Order: sequence, then C-alpha cells, then structure tokens
Amino acid sequence: MRKREDSLVADDPMADDGKDPRFVTALARGLELLRAFRRNESLLGNLELAQRTGLPKPTVSRLTYTLAKLGYLVYEQTTGKYRLGTSVLALGYASLSGMGIRQVARPLMQELADRTGLAVALGGRDRLSMIYLECCKANSPITLSLDVGSHIKLSTTSMGRAYLAALPEAERAPLMAKLEEHEGERWPEIRDGIERAVEDYRTRGYCRSIGAWKSEVHAIGIPFVPRDGSPILAFNCGGPGFLVDPKTLEEEHAPRLVAMVRRIDAALFSG
Repeated sequence: MRKREDSLVADDPMADDGKDPRFVTALARGLELLRAFRRNESLLGNLELAQRTGLPKPTVSRLTYTLAKLGYLVYEQTTGKYRLGTSVLALGYASLSGMGIRQVARPLMQELADRTGLAVALGGRDRLSMIYLECCKANSPITLSLDVGSHIKLSTTSMGRAYLAALPEAERAPLMAKLEEHEGERWPEIRDGIERAVEDYRTRGYCRSIGAWKSEVHAIGIPFVPRDGSPILAFNCGGPGFLVDPKTLEEEHAPRLVAMVRRIDAALFSG
C-alpha cells in the first residue's frame, strides 16, 4: 500500500505486517480509510479516499459501503461524499475516558497553564506524530490553535522529542530509521535536534524545541513513563515566541513542568 500523503501520520504498518498470517488485511484497510480524514476536513469521496490510501477504487467503494452500514461513515446524497459517523466519535471518547491519567493530570495542567500563561498538553504517539490527549490553556486571547485530537510532528516538537528520549535504544533505533525515510534531505538537521534532546533529557530532565517545529513556537517537553508498563506519554508547555523567550521557558517554566509531572506520577502510582 502506498503511504498516505500526510506529513503527520505517514508511517505504514501494512509494510511490516502485511505478510503476518495473524494480520487481517481487510480490517487494516478499513481503518486506514478512516484515518484518511484530516482535521477540519469533513467530506471525502471514494476517489479522494483511493488517492490518499493508495487502495483501488473498487476496494474503497466496498469499504465505504460497509463502514457506512456500521455507522463509522455517513453518506451524504447531495455531495456524493462521506463524513465520519458517530461510531468513530464513540470509540474516541471511550478511549479517552479510559485513560485515568487525564483525570489526574488535568487540574495540575490547568494550574500550570494559568501560572505561566502558556498552553500545557498531554500526548501519545500516533505513528510518526504525537496526538493531543488533553490540553489546557490560560485565559488569554493569544494561544496556540491546538486541542484534543490535534497532531504535531514527532521529530521536531518538544513533546515528540521527549517521547523519543524516553524510549529504550532498541525501540528508538527502528523508529529513527522510519523518521529518516520520511524526512528525506532534512533528516541530518532533524537527527541532530533529536540527539540533543536525548542528551538534554539525560542532563536537564526535559527537552526543548526552540523554533524547530515552527519558527514562531517555543516549547519544552517531558516524557511520562508509567510504572505499570503502559505506553509512554509526554507533556509539553509552550507558546508563541513573542510570549515566552527561551531563557524564561527553561529557567522558570521547565522546573514547574518537571514538578507537575512528578506530582502526577505520585498521584497515580503512590501507595
């Protein structure tokens, strides 16, 4: 299957699992179809879905028909296109509600956002991106336009770098190889940034992204490694560069973010 033309979620599990006898290809194709819908984009037709997934149009037609029957897609007669159905929303809310860390973290995240005037978020990895699972913002008219469900890059953001820094080398190496393939000629610069982030986490306890993801965005990130063996998550704190300079971010806000993550860990796993 051709990789999706999406810079945030370009990793292709079919390439690794397509020959696994336990791997259900039809199910994987249906899920890939649902992933073709992007944020702030409601309607897609069979042709557009075929182009994004690399699947033959007849296959896409059968999949969209089946997914519509199950409520995961809704067909609109006036446009001849599909939008995501409420069944997809139900799965998303079920997943979020099952994450106990969100209930514990949210009040502490909001406290930090109010104190710093910046956005504070919790995220997990989604292929070659990080997806926001929770986000708290200060009561300010100027903030980053990101919320729960937003995707950001794994390779250049403070949250993504924090996630990479916490991975064991045996897990980080193959992921770095996929990032190298995806990033192309930009990889040497991006790799250097990730390697500095790994060293920063070892020596400072947090990772930085000063204009690396977007030139006007400054942020710091810290991984969260659950003691129960659950997948690694990461927190970040940041905002537009005109609101926070790197020195303030590192000297004042980084210690607060570190302390917040420690409080969350203690609340979840103490006793």
